[in-house]
Amino acid sequence: MSAVPGANPLRDAQDRGLPRIAGPSGLVIFGVTGDLSRKKLMPAVYDLANRGLLPPGFSLIGFARRDWEDEDFAQVVHDAVKEHARTPFREEVWQQLIQGMRFVQGNFDDDEAFETLKATIQELDKAQGTGGNFAFYLSVPPKFFPKVVQQLKKHGLADQKEGSWRRAVIEKPFGHDLASAQELNQLVHDVFPPNEVFRIDHYLGKETVQNILALRFANTMFEPIWNRSYVDHVQITMAEDIGIGGRAGYYDGIGAARDVIQNHLLQLLALTAMEEPGSFHPKALVAEKLKVLTAVELPEDLGLHTVRAQYEHAWQGGQEVLGYCEEEGIDPKSTTDTYAAIKLTINNRRWAGVPFYLRTGKRLGRRVTEIAVVFKRAPYLPFESGATEELGGNALVIRVQPDEGVTVRFGSKVPGTSMEVRDVTMDFAYGESFTESSPEAYERLLLDVLLGDANLFPRHQEVELSWTILDPIEEYWAKHGKPAKYAAGTWGPAEADEMLARDGRSWRRP
Repeated sequence: MSAVPGANPLRDAQDRGLPRIAGPSGLVIFGVTGDLSRKKLMPAVYDLANRGLLPPGFSLIGFARRDWEDEDFAQVVHDAVKEHARTPFREEVWQQLIQGMRFVQGNFDDDEAFETLKATIQELDKAQGTGGNFAFYLSVPPKFFPKVVQQLKKHGLADQKEGSWRRAVIEKPFGHDLASAQELNQLVHDVFPPNEVFRIDHYLGKETVQNILALRFANTMFEPIWNRSYVDHVQITMAEDIGIGGRAGYYDGIGAARDVIQNHLLQLLALTAMEEPGSFHPKALVAEKLKVLTAVELPEDLGLHTVRAQYEHAWQGGQEVLGYCEEEGIDPKSTTDTYAAIKLTINNRRWAGVPFYLRTGKRLGRRVTEIAVVFKRAPYLPFESGATEELGGNALVIRVQPDEGVTVRFGSKVPGTSMEVRDVTMDFAYGESFTESSPEAYERLLLDVLLGDANLFPRHQEVELSWTILDPIEEYWAKHGKPAKYAAGTWGPAEADEMLARDGRSWRRP
């Protein structure tokens, strides 16, 4: 068998222990002075370099309004890395990275700045050997997406020369309803080919989310019971213990359902409910996720089976916190939801009749994201009355964050002479089972962008289908009443508990 030209003869493609290393490339970050860039993107770039996963000539270009020199930009990256990087700081890694760092000052409608950006990319191509391969990361508010993309087209920055690539990376929210998402998709695909557009959902970069696939399809003990015959219901929760912080301008008018359910939670639902793909090729994965999202059905009565709410002034964790409508920059009459819970069903052979309960909220009891698959109770219990009073349903809980891992809840006999059965849990924690710590989601996702691996990125069809599911709920809420209220630090409004109680169920306390 003849070797691939330019390939390393000592490297075996089958060796899973060898990391995947990006080829010659660079990254341009628009909005490089923002929080996301400082706390996540720059540290992720450094951590990848520190782990030897970036090419020696990797280049990083920052684009923002600030009047900085390249040295000022390097200092900002240096400080961000020192404060937020996961791996230890090493001077030699830093010295190599700094060679390819540049800063371009300008506004998004400044043609001169984009010409400077083009010249900077050409200069780095020669100096660093990036091979013309650049990814453009839009770490900017959604209203600027169209302008930046149009400028990239106008100045020829999106043009792919033979043998090289140009990619666009776009942060959520991708539109605010179906019509705006379709419009944005059209605009972006007019400039970049669909396979070169990467929509970031950082949840999909988390090891635990990828472990859903491993758990289901690499083992034989779960899949036979992963269906309507054994599963009673599924709860998917993303709770935050913080308020909106300084995000009033972004958050008001968007709300919890658009911010989290439309992307994160529906993606987790798709991975939990999908059929086994033929392979882990992006096309095969997307095909199975699309089947699930297409089969999702909304409840007939949205008033009974959806809840939206806002947090109110209360004491949380020993601190007095403001209610949502008292936060700075928020209209006291705002009807934006900070909590949302919805019930969905999936109309296919595997899941018919099994409810999926999705909930998210700010200022809840604690920060946690988990998927709980709750199984049906045993059809017959041959124990004396009272022996199983403290026995709940079996459950498999996948913890996405924090304390990533998996918990199995089942009944066990209590030690003693009488037969008493009580719930116990069996825990697997990533931190205890593996010596290597999990990479940050953005490390994995940035590396995948540079490698052109689209496995963990929602395709435009998924984004549009998610809006198809959420739009009717948002329209119903807009016409019917106001959000319910819940005290900051609690687990949401009484209405959400009543929603499950009507079905004879209750929310898990994570």
